[in-house]
Amino acid sequence: MLRVERLAAAYGTTQVLFDVSLEVAPGAVVGLLGRNGMGKTTLIRSLFNLTRRQGGSVTFEGEDLAGQPPHEVARRGLALVPEGRQIFPNLSVEENLVATARPGDWRLARVFELFPRLAERKRNPGGSLSGGEQQMLAIGRALMTNPRLLILDEATEGLAPAVRGEIWQRIRALRETGISILLVDPHLGHLLQISDSNVIVENGHSVWHGSSAELQAVPELQRRYLAI
Repeated sequence: MLRVERLAAAYGTTQVLFDVSLEVAPGAVVGLLGRNGMGKTTLIRSLFNLTRRQGGSVTFEGEDLAGQPPHEVARRGLALVPEGRQIFPNLSVEENLVATARPGDWRLARVFELFPRLAERKRNPGGSLSGGEQQMLAIGRALMTNPRLLILDEATEGLAPAVRGEIWQRIRALRETGISILLVDPHLGHLLQISDSNVIVENGHSVWHGSSAELQAVPELQRRYLAI
């Protein structure tokens, strides 16, 4: 579904990605791993052409995404839950959700079924929600675009353990729907229970890829690249 081959990208004159490759198959969950500052968020931004590409290619369902503006990339079926959530604080929960809605199976009722807390707070301003509720809203907003690939950058960043566990349960439920997921999160134990395969990024290079079982079986990889 998604194929990134030898991608290089920069912010202005500062090159951040040098040689990153990964693939996401239909219905698969892929973990994108690496320490802070290694290029994970830059890679995600590059999928939407929010950075200056210097080499390599990004194709989605066989179509090269080079040169397409971010909103056109989104219309192809990619949806982003960004780091920091970036919900609309002055819009209600319901308004946040319908603002991005596109035709498909994901509608308000289905999002509220996945996240009952959002249904309870549908009239509340987004800015009044807790951090966990805002993350649920950010995921729901992405789902309302009816994507084929859902990208979560720091899926449970800064959340209390109980809320984090709730988010992981919802991600597992999403996996069962057959949607493809590219997932970034520092909580490796939870991530490896969900991901089918994983890619490690180090200093702008993809340095390892393999299954969750393979990564768990080699502690040296975790110590070397993930500081675990």
